[in-house]
Amino acid sequence: MTTVLIVDDSVVCQRAAGACVQASGCEVRYAADGCAALESVYQEKPDIVLTDVQMPNMDGLELVERLREEFPQMPVILMTGFGSEEVAARALRAGASSYVPKENLSKGLNEALRAVMSAVQATRQRDKVLEFLGESQTRFVLGYEPGGLQALISYIHERLSLLNYFDESTLVQLTTALSESITNAIDHGNLELDSELREEDDSSYRQLGDQRSREKPYCDRRVEITETLTQSAATFVIRDQGPGFDPTSLPDPTDPENLLKASGRGIMLMRTFLDEVTFNETGNEVTLVKHRIQHDSPGNGF
Repeated sequence: MTTVLIVDDSVVCQRAAGACVQASGCEVRYAADGCAALESVYQEKPDIVLTDVQMPNMDGLELVERLREEFPQMPVILMTGFGSEEVAARALRAGASSYVPKENLSKGLNEALRAVMSAVQATRQRDKVLEFLGESQTRFVLGYEPGGLQALISYIHERLSLLNYFDESTLVQLTTALSESITNAIDHGNLELDSELREEDDSSYRQLGDQRSREKPYCDRRVEITETLTQSAATFVIRDQGPGFDPTSLPDPTDPENLLKASGRGIMLMRTFLDEVTFNETGNEVTLVKHRIQHDSPGNGF
């Protein structure tokens, strides 16, 4: 069973987050601040750390930095609230894997956990690491298959793990950004769902999506994902078959207040975790690039 360490100085918030985590089928442990969390990790490593940002003794940012340094493969999910946006943005850049606004904890945490757990499970299944790669290109076509997105993200994560292409923390960030981007292509591109509806009622948003996935013209649309790996970078081109949008209308990714807006969450993560994010003029194709830090070592083909 996946173990999640919840770090928060508020007992009430601990229990609220714990109930959400347990509902996702995970085992829960608790710590009151970053210092206590590190002691807990030293004693018995959890699979995932879910931490508040603002805490006494050691806040979420310092905890992320320490875990990144000492346990680089351990994913960290942030719980953000009003007043913590700037620190949360810095923690994401420092190596956190995802974030969930506290006010949307019951809605957002399950999705965030599912994405990160998928990456964790893929790591556990790793059998070997390939030593050499020249260049490869793979094209995927995704419709509305149940579990299709999770299966694809798990495959990409496992393949890059086998290649030892990125360290685990970077890989979790990359696959999280990919998941968000493909979800946007499906929901907002092919199904033409308005993010404002999700802000008002997530269940209505999902019901409309399920309905449209069975109706024309939406049901015939697909998302194409082209992955290109070279010695220096991983590039993903994601194209939907919807009408597109104006890319200049996207929220400002440098504004920390956008962390609290569900409609801008995917774009924020993409631009925080990746080195390049560019849209075509019609907004139905996005190119994502993550550069690889190369290390010279005997027997390494990069």
